[in-house]
Amino acid sequence: MDQGQPKSVLTEISSNKSFNGLQKVFSHESSECDCKMTFSVFLPSQAENGPCPTLIYLSGLTCTDQNVTTKGGFQRYAAQHGMIVVCPDTSPRGCNIEGEDDSYDFGSGAGFYLDATEEKWKKNYRMYSYITKELIQVIAENFPINPEKLAITGHSMGGHGALTIALKNPHIFKSVSAFAPICNPIDCPWGQKAFKGYLGPDVNTWKEYDACELVRSYDGPPREILIDQGKGDNFYTQKQLLPENFVTACQASNTACIMNLREGYDHSYYFISTFMEDHIKFHIQHL
Repeated sequence: MDQGQPKSVLTEISSNKSFNGLQKVFSHESSECDCKMTFSVFLPSQAENGPCPTLIYLSGLTCTDQNVTTKGGFQRYAAQHGMIVVCPDTSPRGCNIEGEDDSYDFGSGAGFYLDATEEKWKKNYRMYSYITKELIQVIAENFPINPEKLAITGHSMGGHGALTIALKNPHIFKSVSAFAPICNPIDCPWGQKAFKGYLGPDVNTWKEYDACELVRSYDGPPREILIDQGKGDNFYTQKQLLPENFVTACQASNTACIMNLREGYDHSYYFISTFMEDHIKFHIQHL
């Protein structure tokens, strides 16, 4: 944590009791994204007695912090295991950048958890640094997290974010999983559009944010990665997600990867909520 930075000022938006804990939503002025950012945090009752293991959940395209908070069903299981769950937004908002609201898969709601380098986007679209630096500092200053027990997960674009952030920061995140992640963005239309827009035309710079490329060269401590993927997911069949490419890359680098192909499940929160308990138990075991 950067001790030279002033403590972030949080504005509480809402607070609801849930499974004897508190489900809260906050906003704050982000220095990384240069705008107001929002996140939700579930505080189990155990947080009243001291630091808790903490899971950061990254959402997918078009989502905000609220999709998983209201539909993911994690509160019951987080309460059982004494886990704090933090859910940030998916991008900066209201930055008055030309074109930021033109499409669902680029700009608002589609930050792709990277630090943009293209002139138009690089001031605000810094979701990689926001998650790995600012958000972690904000929650450490304001909530009883155990910084030695941080885990990360996510869905779709957020699964891409979870995998890449964990592989690049094994000293921060001790455990990682993903629901239907975009595993190989440099080889799928979603990723190619976003990376070209945020990072420019040089494909070599895209590799820094591609989980398949990162796991091939991973040299951190041994880790096991959990992925759940619905076989009835349209985006899976349309080759937007490419999880098999990631499994192959893991095998090449001797990184353990559990990939469950779930018959009949789609890309929705019905799928995510069904397997949320498995993911929380996975992280508790690894933390």
